[in-house]
Amino acid sequence: MDLQTIVEMDRQVLGVFNGAHNMFLDTLMITLTSGVTWVPLYIALLYIVVKNKETMAQVTLMVVCCALCLMITELVTEGYVKPLVARPRPGSDPEWMNMVHVVNGRRGSDYSFFSAHAANTSGIAVFFAWAVRNKVFTWLMLGWSLVNCYTRLYLAMHYPFDILVGFTFGAIVGSLVYLVYWLADKQGGSGQRYVSSQYTSTGYAVADVDVVAFTLAAVGILSVVVSLMMH
Repeated sequence: MDLQTIVEMDRQVLGVFNGAHNMFLDTLMITLTSGVTWVPLYIALLYIVVKNKETMAQVTLMVVCCALCLMITELVTEGYVKPLVARPRPGSDPEWMNMVHVVNGRRGSDYSFFSAHAANTSGIAVFFAWAVRNKVFTWLMLGWSLVNCYTRLYLAMHYPFDILVGFTFGAIVGSLVYLVYWLADKQGGSGQRYVSSQYTSTGYAVADVDVVAFTLAAVGILSVVVSLMMH
């Protein structure tokens, strides 16, 4: 299978996800793809960290590691890979731009490969999944990342392969940064495991998973309401 065949397959798969020519969905996808929309989730994640960590040093370590995840994914995607590969976004590719549904004229001014949205969100999702160690929480965080990935396909900002590589890269970064966090936390004497139905093995209250679930649900519902009002 040569490169051109892969590119054509990528374009065909994008057609499955790209746009529905529906004003409500267009508005909803623009809302969900915005980082500002998810500020309540970031606050909820900070809340459960502060609530479940015993010292400010532990909280600071978590925050620094989250920042490290984002710094690595953003630096690699925007600083190195995108300029090096220089793959046009679907909406601005001269060979393909008239074949995709572009929402509100948003075509993107930079490159497509690979997706920083996918890398950033999967990095944070996987890092927190390792940190909290709860199945429901893990699925919630991965679902959040996948929703962000879907919006990029719908809006024709990325091809599926851009998303797949970005999501995989972010997951690897999130896992490696968690390893750094675990080693540092262990050095600080906080490596104990919890055995309780009320806490995860890493010491997070299971009940606090509801905080994240409620926040995600609230953001989703509010996004739908706003999109309906703007429709």
